[in-house]
Amino acid sequence: MSKIFIVFLLSVFSVFRVNAQSRVVEVSTNLGTMQFRLYDDTPKHRDAFIQLVNEGYYDGTLFYRVIQDFLIQGGSKSSRNAPPGKRIGYGDPDKTVDDEIIPHYFHKKGVLCAPRQPDEVNPFKQSDISQFYIVKGSVFTAGALDTMELAVNRPIRNKIVQKHMTEEVRNELKKLKDEKKVKEFRVLAEQVKNEIETDYTLEPDVLTFSEAQREAYTTVGGYPDLDGKYTIFGECISGFDVIDKIAALKTDENNRPFTNVVIHVKVIQ
Repeated sequence: MSKIFIVFLLSVFSVFRVNAQSRVVEVSTNLGTMQFRLYDDTPKHRDAFIQLVNEGYYDGTLFYRVIQDFLIQGGSKSSRNAPPGKRIGYGDPDKTVDDEIIPHYFHKKGVLCAPRQPDEVNPFKQSDISQFYIVKGSVFTAGALDTMELAVNRPIRNKIVQKHMTEEVRNELKKLKDEKKVKEFRVLAEQVKNEIETDYTLEPDVLTFSEAQREAYTTVGGYPDLDGKYTIFGECISGFDVIDKIAALKTDENNRPFTNVVIHVKVIQ
C-alpha cells in the first residue's frame, strides 16, 4: 500500500471522526449556564436548532413557561422584551421540523426537547423548533412505575380478552367442563389464551418501561407521561443545578416566572 494512499485514508478517517462528533451547545442565563449534547440520530432537529442558534434566534428570549417537577420552556420570539405579566405566545409556525421520535430516548431529567401543536391540528407530530423545553420532572419509586404500567395496560388487556372470550366461547368452555371433556377443554382454553397473548404482544400502546427508563426515573427523575409523544434531541451534560433554580421560580397564573430568565445560546463544539 503506497504512502500516498495511506495518507488519503487517514485524512478520510479524520474527517469522519470530526463529522461524527456530537455537537454541544451552551445555554446561558442570568441564573447560570447549562450545556447540552445534541443527538446525532435526530439530525433534522440538531441541524435546525444549530442554524437558529447561529442566527442568534434564541438570544434575548425568556424561559417563559416554568412548572416545578415538570419542565422549563423557552425560546419563543414573542418572549423577547415582553413586559411583565404579558402572556407569551407559542413559537413560529414557519419553523417546523418533521418528528424524530426515537423509542430509546425518554423524558429523563435534563433532556432537551421540541414542543409541538396538539395531534388534532398536527397529526404528523411536527416539532416547533423555534422554541424548546428542558425536563425537570421528579423522582419515582419502582412501585409508582409499576402502577403507571398497570393503569395503561389493564384496559388494553381487558379489551383484548373481551374480543376473544366471547359469549360463544364461554358457553363452549362451560359445556366441555360440564361434560368433563378435560382434553377438549384444555385445547380450547389454550387456543384462546394464545390468541389473547399474541394480540397483547402486538399491541403498540402497551406500556413497558425499559431498564434504562426505570434506572433514570428512580434516580435522577423525569416525566414519563411525555415519552413517545415529543422529539428529544439532546441532553444536559452540565448545569443540572441551573435547571433546578429556574424550575423553582415563583410564577404567575400563566406559569411565567416573575423573575425574567433571559436566554443566550451558542455552539461550543
